Amino acid sequence: MAAENGTPATGRRLAVLGAGVMGTGIAALAIGHGMAVSLADLDRRRLDEAPERIDHQVRTARLMGALPGDTEPGDLVTGLSLADLMADGTRFTAVIEAVTEDPDTKAKVLADASALLAPGTPVISNTSAIPIDELARATVRPVDLVGTHFMNPPCLIGTVEVIRGTHTGEATLDALRALLAELGRQSVVVDDAPGFVTSRILHPMINDAVRVVAAGTASAESVDRLMQGCLGHPTGPLRTADLIGLDNLVDSLWVLHSRTGDEGCRPCDLLLEMVRAGRLGRKSGRGFYTYAYEGEKA
Repeated sequence: MAAENGTPATGRRLAVLGAGVMGTGIAALAIGHGMAVSLADLDRRRLDEAPERIDHQVRTARLMGALPGDTEPGDLVTGLSLADLMADGTRFTAVIEAVTEDPDTKAKVLADASALLAPGTPVISNTSAIPIDELARATVRPVDLVGTHFMNPPCLIGTVEVIRGTHTGEATLDALRALLAELGRQSVVVDDAPGFVTSRILHPMINDAVRVVAAGTASAESVDRLMQGCLGHPTGPLRTADLIGLDNLVDSLWVLHSRTGDEGCRPCDLLLEMVRAGRLGRKSGRGFYTYAYEGEKA
Protein backbone atom coordinates (compact mmCIF):
# COMPACT_ATOMS: atom_id res chain seq x y z
CA MET A 1 0.00 0.00 0.00
CA ALA A 2 2.90 2.37 0.70
CA ALA A 3 4.92 4.06 -2.03
CA GLU A 4 8.22 5.87 -1.94
CA ASN A 5 8.09 9.60 -1.29
CA GLY A 6 8.08 11.51 -4.57
CA THR A 7 6.00 9.04 -6.59
CA PRO A 8 3.95 11.17 -9.02
CA ALA A 9 0.24 11.12 -8.35
CA THR A 10 -2.26 9.95 -10.94
CA GLY A 11 -5.93 10.81 -10.67
CA ARG A 12 -7.38 12.10 -7.42
CA ARG A 13 -4.97 12.42 -4.53
CA LEU A 14 -5.64 13.68 -1.03
CA ALA A 15 -2.98 15.30 1.17
CA VAL A 16 -3.28 14.79 4.92
CA LEU A 17 -1.13 16.95 7.21
CA GLY A 18 -0.49 15.23 10.53
CA ALA A 19 0.17 11.51 11.09
CA GLY A 20 -1.39 11.22 14.54
CA VAL A 21 -4.60 9.47 15.52
CA MET A 22 -6.92 11.56 13.37
CA GLY A 23 -4.54 12.01 10.46
CA THR A 24 -3.92 8.30 10.05
CA GLY A 25 -7.61 7.60 10.59
CA ILE A 26 -8.64 9.99 7.81
CA ALA A 27 -5.91 8.58 5.58
CA ALA A 28 -7.17 5.04 6.22
CA LEU A 29 -10.70 6.07 5.29
CA ALA A 30 -9.55 7.55 1.98
CA ILE A 31 -7.20 4.67 1.15
CA GLY A 32 -9.90 2.15 1.98
CA HIS A 33 -12.13 3.82 -0.61
CA GLY A 34 -9.41 3.58 -3.24
CA MET A 35 -8.13 7.16 -3.06
CA ALA A 36 -4.41 7.89 -3.15
CA VAL A 37 -3.09 9.73 -0.10
CA SER A 38 0.03 11.76 0.62
CA LEU A 39 0.71 12.02 4.35
CA ALA A 40 3.02 14.59 5.97
CA ASP A 41 4.39 14.90 9.49
CA LEU A 42 7.50 16.50 10.95
CA ASP A 43 7.98 13.53 13.31
CA ARG A 44 9.96 10.93 11.36
CA ARG A 45 9.19 8.11 13.80
CA ARG A 46 5.48 8.80 13.63
CA LEU A 47 5.67 8.96 9.86
CA ASP A 48 7.55 5.65 9.66
CA GLU A 49 4.91 3.97 11.82
CA ALA A 50 1.99 5.41 9.87
CA PRO A 51 1.79 2.90 6.96
CA GLU A 52 1.45 -0.08 9.33
CA ARG A 53 -1.13 1.70 11.44
CA ILE A 54 -3.14 2.75 8.39
CA ASP A 55 -2.98 -0.75 6.90
CA HIS A 56 -4.22 -2.20 10.20
CA GLN A 57 -7.14 0.24 10.29
CA VAL A 58 -8.12 -0.53 6.70
CA ARG A 59 -8.01 -4.29 7.25
CA THR A 60 -9.97 -4.05 10.51
CA ALA A 61 -12.62 -1.78 9.00
CA ARG A 62 -13.04 -4.13 6.04
CA LEU A 63 -13.51 -7.10 8.34
CA MET A 64 -16.22 -5.11 10.11
CA GLY A 65 -17.91 -4.25 6.83
CA ALA A 66 -17.21 -0.54 7.33
CA LEU A 67 -15.11 -0.21 4.14
CA PRO A 68 -15.76 -1.74 0.71
CA GLY A 69 -14.08 -5.13 0.47
CA ASP A 70 -13.80 -5.15 -3.33
CA THR A 71 -12.00 -1.82 -3.80
CA GLU A 72 -8.28 -1.73 -4.49
CA PRO A 73 -6.70 0.35 -1.71
CA GLY A 74 -5.25 3.67 -2.73
CA ASP A 75 -1.50 4.13 -2.53
CA LEU A 76 0.22 5.97 0.31
CA VAL A 77 3.12 8.40 -0.04
CA THR A 78 4.79 9.98 3.00
CA GLY A 79 6.92 13.07 3.49
CA LEU A 80 8.10 15.46 6.17
CA SER A 81 6.13 18.41 4.80
CA LEU A 82 3.61 19.42 2.17
CA ALA A 83 6.44 21.11 0.29
CA ASP A 84 8.29 17.76 0.15
CA LEU A 85 5.17 16.04 -1.17
CA MET A 86 4.77 18.69 -3.89
CA ALA A 87 8.44 18.78 -4.91
CA ASP A 88 7.89 16.50 -7.92
CA GLY A 89 4.93 18.51 -9.22
CA THR A 90 2.23 16.53 -7.44
CA ARG A 91 -1.07 18.38 -7.10
CA PHE A 92 -3.89 17.52 -4.75
CA THR A 93 -7.65 17.25 -4.99
CA ALA A 94 -7.82 18.65 -1.45
CA VAL A 95 -5.64 19.07 1.62
CA ILE A 96 -6.80 18.08 5.10
CA GLU A 97 -4.98 19.54 8.10
CA ALA A 98 -5.21 17.15 11.07
CA VAL A 99 -2.53 18.33 13.50
CA THR A 100 -2.92 18.77 17.24
CA GLU A 101 -5.83 20.85 18.60
CA ASP A 102 -3.73 23.93 19.24
CA PRO A 103 -4.77 27.20 17.53
CA ASP A 104 -1.23 28.46 16.90
CA THR A 105 -0.02 25.13 15.52
CA LYS A 106 -3.00 24.79 13.22
CA ALA A 107 -2.69 28.40 12.04
CA LYS A 108 0.98 27.88 11.13
CA VAL A 109 0.28 24.67 9.19
CA LEU A 110 -2.66 26.24 7.36
CA ALA A 111 -0.69 29.37 6.52
CA ASP A 112 2.16 27.35 5.04
CA ALA A 113 -0.22 25.09 3.11
CA SER A 114 -2.33 27.88 1.64
CA ALA A 115 0.81 29.66 0.43
CA LEU A 116 1.88 26.56 -1.53
CA LEU A 117 -1.43 25.50 -3.04
CA ALA A 118 -3.03 26.68 -6.24
CA PRO A 119 -6.08 28.92 -5.80
CA GLY A 120 -9.26 26.86 -5.66
CA THR A 121 -7.68 23.90 -3.87
CA PRO A 122 -9.88 23.14 -0.84
CA VAL A 123 -7.99 23.47 2.44
CA ILE A 124 -9.83 21.54 5.14
CA SER A 125 -9.09 22.00 8.83
CA ASN A 126 -10.13 19.05 10.94
CA THR A 127 -10.86 20.55 14.35
CA SER A 128 -13.12 19.75 17.27
CA ALA A 129 -13.55 23.29 18.63
CA ILE A 130 -11.45 26.06 17.06
CA PRO A 131 -13.57 28.49 14.99
CA ILE A 132 -12.85 28.37 11.27
CA ASP A 133 -12.99 32.17 10.96
CA GLU A 134 -10.21 32.36 13.55
CA LEU A 135 -8.03 29.97 11.55
CA ALA A 136 -8.91 31.68 8.27
CA ARG A 137 -7.00 34.79 9.37
CA ALA A 138 -3.77 32.84 8.89
CA THR A 139 -4.52 31.72 5.34
CA VAL A 140 -3.76 33.38 2.02
CA ARG A 141 -7.27 32.70 0.67
CA PRO A 142 -9.99 32.27 3.32
CA VAL A 143 -12.42 31.41 0.52
CA ASP A 144 -10.61 28.05 0.14
CA LEU A 145 -10.82 27.14 3.85
CA VAL A 146 -13.56 24.95 5.32
CA GLY A 147 -13.80 22.93 8.51
CA THR A 148 -14.54 19.30 9.30
CA HIS A 149 -14.94 17.43 12.53
CA PHE A 150 -14.33 13.75 11.79
CA MET A 151 -15.14 11.50 14.73
CA ASN A 152 -12.66 8.85 15.86
CA PRO A 153 -12.34 6.34 14.28
CA PRO A 154 -13.22 7.93 10.91
CA CYS A 155 -13.69 4.54 9.21
CA LEU A 156 -16.49 3.60 11.61
CA ILE A 157 -18.38 6.89 12.02
CA GLY A 158 -20.51 7.59 8.96
CA THR A 159 -21.38 11.24 9.57
CA VAL A 160 -19.02 14.21 9.43
CA GLU A 161 -19.70 17.66 10.84
CA VAL A 162 -18.82 20.29 8.22
CA ILE A 163 -18.18 23.86 9.34
CA ARG A 164 -18.81 26.73 6.96
CA GLY A 165 -16.78 29.80 7.85
CA THR A 166 -17.95 33.31 7.05
CA HIS A 167 -15.57 33.43 4.08
CA THR A 168 -15.86 29.80 2.92
CA GLY A 169 -16.69 29.76 -0.79
CA GLU A 170 -19.59 27.74 -2.20
CA ALA A 171 -17.18 25.96 -4.55
CA THR A 172 -15.05 24.93 -1.55
CA LEU A 173 -18.08 23.68 0.35
CA ASP A 174 -19.38 21.78 -2.69
CA ALA A 175 -15.96 20.18 -3.25
CA LEU A 176 -15.83 19.00 0.36
CA ARG A 177 -19.33 17.56 0.19
CA ALA A 178 -18.40 15.69 -2.98
CA LEU A 179 -15.20 14.36 -1.37
CA LEU A 180 -17.08 13.12 1.71
CA ALA A 181 -19.71 11.44 -0.47
CA GLU A 182 -16.90 9.69 -2.37
CA LEU A 183 -15.61 8.48 1.01
CA GLY A 184 -19.04 7.15 1.94
CA ARG A 185 -19.66 9.83 4.57
CA GLN A 186 -22.80 11.87 5.17
CA SER A 187 -22.02 15.56 5.68
CA VAL A 188 -24.01 17.85 7.95
CA VAL A 189 -23.17 21.51 7.38
CA VAL A 190 -23.27 23.94 10.32
CA ASP A 191 -22.26 27.57 10.77
CA ASP A 192 -19.09 28.56 12.54
CA ALA A 193 -18.96 28.90 16.34
CA PRO A 194 -16.64 27.65 19.12
CA GLY A 195 -17.14 23.88 19.31
CA PHE A 196 -19.72 24.00 16.49
CA VAL A 197 -22.49 21.55 17.48
CA THR A 198 -21.01 18.23 18.57
CA SER A 199 -18.20 19.45 20.80
CA ARG A 200 -20.23 22.31 22.22
CA ILE A 201 -22.74 19.74 23.50
CA LEU A 202 -20.60 16.64 24.07
CA HIS A 203 -17.44 17.98 25.68
CA PRO A 204 -19.05 19.86 28.58
CA MET A 205 -21.21 16.77 29.16
CA ILE A 206 -18.10 14.57 29.36
CA ASN A 207 -16.56 17.12 31.73
CA ASP A 208 -19.64 16.78 33.97
CA ALA A 209 -19.39 12.98 33.82
CA VAL A 210 -15.78 13.22 35.04
CA ARG A 211 -16.94 15.47 37.89
CA VAL A 212 -19.44 12.79 38.94
CA VAL A 213 -16.61 10.23 39.11
CA ALA A 214 -14.35 12.68 40.96
CA ALA A 215 -17.07 13.30 43.55
CA GLY A 216 -17.30 9.57 44.25
CA THR A 217 -20.97 9.38 43.23
CA ALA A 218 -20.31 6.54 40.76
CA SER A 219 -17.49 4.70 39.02
CA ALA A 220 -16.64 5.36 35.37
CA GLU A 221 -18.18 1.99 34.51
CA SER A 222 -21.44 2.87 36.29
CA VAL A 223 -21.67 6.28 34.63
CA ASP A 224 -21.19 4.74 31.19
CA ARG A 225 -23.64 1.89 31.83
CA LEU A 226 -26.33 4.33 32.95
CA MET A 227 -25.78 6.64 29.99
CA GLN A 228 -25.88 3.67 27.62
CA GLY A 229 -28.79 1.81 29.15
CA CYS A 230 -30.99 4.73 30.19
CA LEU A 231 -30.15 7.47 27.70
CA GLY A 232 -29.01 5.53 24.65
CA HIS A 233 -25.43 6.84 24.45
CA PRO A 234 -23.65 4.25 22.26
CA THR A 235 -20.40 3.97 24.24
CA GLY A 236 -20.89 6.12 27.34
CA PRO A 237 -19.19 9.50 27.88
CA LEU A 238 -16.05 8.20 29.60
CA ARG A 239 -15.26 5.51 27.03
CA THR A 240 -15.85 8.24 24.46
CA ALA A 241 -13.39 10.47 26.33
CA ASP A 242 -10.77 7.72 26.19
CA LEU A 243 -11.34 7.38 22.46
CA ILE A 244 -11.05 11.14 21.87
CA GLY A 245 -7.88 11.29 23.97
CA LEU A 246 -8.02 13.06 27.31
CA ASP A 247 -5.33 15.54 26.25
CA ASN A 248 -7.34 16.42 23.14
CA LEU A 249 -10.46 16.74 25.26
CA VAL A 250 -8.70 19.15 27.64
CA ASP A 251 -7.41 21.23 24.71
CA SER A 252 -10.91 21.42 23.27
CA LEU A 253 -12.44 22.38 26.62
CA TRP A 254 -9.92 25.19 27.08
CA VAL A 255 -10.78 26.50 23.59
CA LEU A 256 -14.47 26.46 24.48
CA HIS A 257 -13.88 28.06 27.88
CA SER A 258 -11.73 30.89 26.55
CA ARG A 259 -14.08 31.70 23.67
CA THR A 260 -17.45 31.33 25.39
CA GLY A 261 -16.74 32.12 29.05
CA ASP A 262 -18.80 29.05 30.03
CA GLU A 263 -17.42 27.78 33.36
CA GLY A 264 -18.88 24.37 32.57
CA CYS A 265 -16.16 24.10 29.93
CA ARG A 266 -13.29 24.59 32.37
CA PRO A 267 -11.55 21.18 32.51
CA CYS A 268 -12.18 19.59 35.89
CA ASP A 269 -9.29 18.77 38.21
CA LEU A 270 -9.47 15.00 37.73
CA LEU A 271 -9.22 15.37 33.97
CA LEU A 272 -6.18 17.61 34.31
CA GLU A 273 -4.54 15.23 36.79
CA MET A 274 -5.02 12.27 34.44
CA VAL A 275 -3.43 14.14 31.55
CA ARG A 276 -0.45 15.20 33.71
CA ALA A 277 -0.01 11.53 34.68
CA GLY A 278 0.03 10.45 31.03
CA ARG A 279 -3.31 8.66 31.28
CA LEU A 280 -4.54 9.88 27.92
CA GLY A 281 -7.03 7.13 27.07
CA ARG A 282 -6.85 4.41 24.45
CA LYS A 283 -3.80 5.81 22.67
CA SER A 284 -1.64 5.63 25.83
CA GLY A 285 -3.07 2.34 27.07
CA ARG A 286 -4.85 3.81 30.09
CA GLY A 287 -7.47 6.45 30.78
CA PHE A 288 -10.73 5.76 32.55
CA TYR A 289 -10.22 2.19 31.28
CA THR A 290 -7.19 0.04 30.46
CA TYR A 291 -6.32 -0.91 26.87
CA ALA A 292 -3.69 -2.78 24.94
CA TYR A 293 -1.08 -0.07 24.35
CA GLU A 294 -0.67 0.85 20.69
CA GLY A 295 1.70 3.77 21.10
CA GLU A 296 -0.57 6.20 19.30
CA LYS A 297 -0.14 9.96 19.61
CA ALA A 298 -2.70 12.71 19.13
